[in-house]
Amino acid sequence: MWPQDPSRKEVLRFAVSCRILTLMLQALFNAIIPDHHAEAFSPPRLAPSGFVDQLVDGLLGGLSRWDAEHFLFIAEHGYLYEHNFAFFPGFPLALMVGTELLRPLRGLLSLRSCLLISVASLNFLFFMLAAVALHDLGCLVLHCPHQAFYAALLFCLSPASVFLAAGYSEALFALLTFSAMGQLERGRVWTSGLLFAIATGVRSNGLVSVGFLMHSQCQGFFSSLTMLNPLRQLFKLMASLFLSVFTLGLPFALFQYYAYTQFCLPGSARPIPEPLVQLAVDKGYRIAEGNEPPWCFWDVPLIYSYIQDVYWNVGFLKYYELRQVPNFLLAAPVAILVVWATWTYVTTHPWLCLTLGLQRSKNNKTLEKPDLGFLSPKVFVYLVHAAVLLLFGGLCMHVQVLTRFLGSSTPIVYWFPAHLLQDQEPLLRSLKTVPWKPLAEDSPPGQKVPRNPIMGLLYRWKTCSPVTRYILGYFLTYWLLGLLLHCNFLPWT
Repeated sequence: MWPQDPSRKEVLRFAVSCRILTLMLQALFNAIIPDHHAEAFSPPRLAPSGFVDQLVDGLLGGLSRWDAEHFLFIAEHGYLYEHNFAFFPGFPLALMVGTELLRPLRGLLSLRSCLLISVASLNFLFFMLAAVALHDLGCLVLHCPHQAFYAALLFCLSPASVFLAAGYSEALFALLTFSAMGQLERGRVWTSGLLFAIATGVRSNGLVSVGFLMHSQCQGFFSSLTMLNPLRQLFKLMASLFLSVFTLGLPFALFQYYAYTQFCLPGSARPIPEPLVQLAVDKGYRIAEGNEPPWCFWDVPLIYSYIQDVYWNVGFLKYYELRQVPNFLLAAPVAILVVWATWTYVTTHPWLCLTLGLQRSKNNKTLEKPDLGFLSPKVFVYLVHAAVLLLFGGLCMHVQVLTRFLGSSTPIVYWFPAHLLQDQEPLLRSLKTVPWKPLAEDSPPGQKVPRNPIMGLLYRWKTCSPVTRYILGYFLTYWLLGLLLHCNFLPWT
């Protein structure tokens, strides 16, 4: 059973500690720092709030800022406004399930309070499981337990930590994505495809994960060419590629079709409470009742691309303005990390990269021991995935979201820092010499758990190498600043 694995147990313990500290700090910052009056989505509360509701809001209200309000609104009222369709239904559905489990408390709590409790508890669970899934994935891909362990611990201090705790879909998406990658590494293609498809129903960038399935199928095709009928294998490959694209694209297509039925087909509009109708009038939000939006008449009526363009001004190079320089600076650390990782890998394995990860050296007969850790040949497809996300996000999105965009989508932003720590931090070698410490008194005799090397480095900060200080300084600074700013409607990533 996985809890008996000492390193996984330590990862789980550290994830719980970090999440509890995160929730406590967001409550503290939300209480002592006045909220900034931001131009953010803020629908009216339709139900009266009692003393317990006010207490819940005081403790967990910091988790409902910025885009989190959209997810809470969708879970409570459904997709009433056109711009709500920028947010995929996976996470609101999870919140609805969590709220149903709290139904016995509905006499004491409003639906809003139940949703806030669901956000805190579900993302707590998703975050812990994602940390363990990342650890397991690292063990499978890196074949280096130390790097897998370090990466999972760094995930617990992620620069995107506030978004993994708040009412955003990042924690659920990270769990599904890392789990799907792990299933694929174990050869469970169908389970992996199903998890990737569910992840696509949580966030749109899940569509990019089809590359993992396609690369795996291409590897199987080339390895079977010498033994089996090539024509038959080619047909099988084409069928598998089509099925992969269809499976991952289906949740996206169904969501777009649902939007089409709500806004483009007559008689499909639902009744909307008057205060929410008035909000639409005041803010200029489009609801289903009224004139059909222009995207209904497109050859391919995709509401998602329309919303991103009209409501969020997302498009190729649209964000490249002088006034956005601070946001580019916010995104710079994670962008540098991925570029540095890509350069390191490509210069180490040029032939592997030229053959798209299918051949390690020019001479197939050459017996060479594969690299372990981040430089393992199996990392190639993960690096391409991270580079594609960075390229798309840097050119077509609001660049400040790159931190959470990459932090919840790719293990590279944790594997490469773990590689740097192991490669360039002398203190880790001394920590390895005494890597165990006894469990608590109630533990079985002789059972041990690994010491947390990240905490060991923090305790010895002054003697750490510059690279270690830069990495841990970046992770901790963004972890703390995110809590301080985001929970009070102040601009953050």
